[in-house]
Amino acid sequence: MHVLRLCPVFEPPATALLGRGARFAPIGGMHSHTAQLTRALDELGVRQTVVTTRPPTAPAVARLGRHCRVVRLGASGPLSRHCYGPAAWRRAPTLVRGVDLVHAHLGEDPVVMPLALRTAACAGAPLVVTVHHSLQHTLRVSGPRSLLLKTVGGALERRLLEHADAVITLTERLHDLLPGDAVHVIPSGLGPEFTARSPARTWRMPDGDAVRPRLGYVGRLQAHKSVDVLLRAFALLGGDGGRLLIVGDGPQRPRLRRLAGRLGIAERVTFLGALSHDQIPAVLRTLDAVVLPSRCEEFGSILPEAMHCGVPVVATQVGGIPELIEHGRSGLLVPPGSPARLADALRRLLGDPGLAAAMAGRARRRVRGHTWDRLARRVLKVYQSVLTTPAPQPLPASKVVPIK
Repeated sequence: MHVLRLCPVFEPPATALLGRGARFAPIGGMHSHTAQLTRALDELGVRQTVVTTRPPTAPAVARLGRHCRVVRLGASGPLSRHCYGPAAWRRAPTLVRGVDLVHAHLGEDPVVMPLALRTAACAGAPLVVTVHHSLQHTLRVSGPRSLLLKTVGGALERRLLEHADAVITLTERLHDLLPGDAVHVIPSGLGPEFTARSPARTWRMPDGDAVRPRLGYVGRLQAHKSVDVLLRAFALLGGDGGRLLIVGDGPQRPRLRRLAGRLGIAERVTFLGALSHDQIPAVLRTLDAVVLPSRCEEFGSILPEAMHCGVPVVATQVGGIPELIEHGRSGLLVPPGSPARLADALRRLLGDPGLAAAMAGRARRRVRGHTWDRLARRVLKVYQSVLTTPAPQPLPASKVVPIK
């Protein structure tokens, strides 16, 4: 089986996390999802060609695992990163040679939609679409840009899903909103960096700071993530909040730094910038709570990762998050956009260590089995269901000849 994977974002090289690379595209859960799935399928012997954007320092073509190559197209500037779409459009007839199936990953970038239809048509192959963030059902309108995305992107999304042979969603909520019988729910999973018996890394604050408690946010610094609400809630906690770590980067970072200064909490807020994903487990294990304050979010891949690490979570009651977190049992849920309610939840969590430990224990059990080695097999079954002829069972990696 040869799969062409279309990814608006994909795990960048470590050298692209700094400087121009940090401004190219904020690193988030979809980067990790697409890369982890690709690696897990590679272990099953599935041949893959990943087509994605090209951040600064990234090679045009690279190998991943034993059977996969990553083709990065387009320009490396933050304003021109969508140029991968026209480049892939022109190269579609050659990219699809020998392809049995096209798998497109749909987030907030509408460019992938017409590209997915074209590549599937050029290949004469089935089309599978994973909806990470639905422009029609997940995105909330907050201004002209989001209104345009929801209106135009939502129409393109409907057309794409109508032509897809199978659709994968991350949540039951979105599954129920999408029409058709070939809609499957397969969430994001935990990679080997989380499930290894012995943690590969330890992590310490860069300045050796040992202030407790230690709260954390991990994700992109974009408007809909509402990190400003978290900063305002943290200010309401006063000194009882300890220290707040902001892990991630994005266009909101300068604004958030200024807000921390105006709120008088700059000395207790540490902006760590983007970290490679293999560092995240070690960072999570140093935290007393993880907060996800998004105003719109379909899944939030940091949540199962924190839950697996035994870290209590507080998140907003939006999208599919309530499917993962049962309020008061496996975490705390608050309405979006309310610093006061978020601060109250954090006070409750930090003021009752017994409650925090009980919720963390239940949360860890709740995500047991959410590992990519298992989830990739479910994706493989979706692939097999749409192929016109039965696909061969995956061979052990030791018996598959690597592609050249």
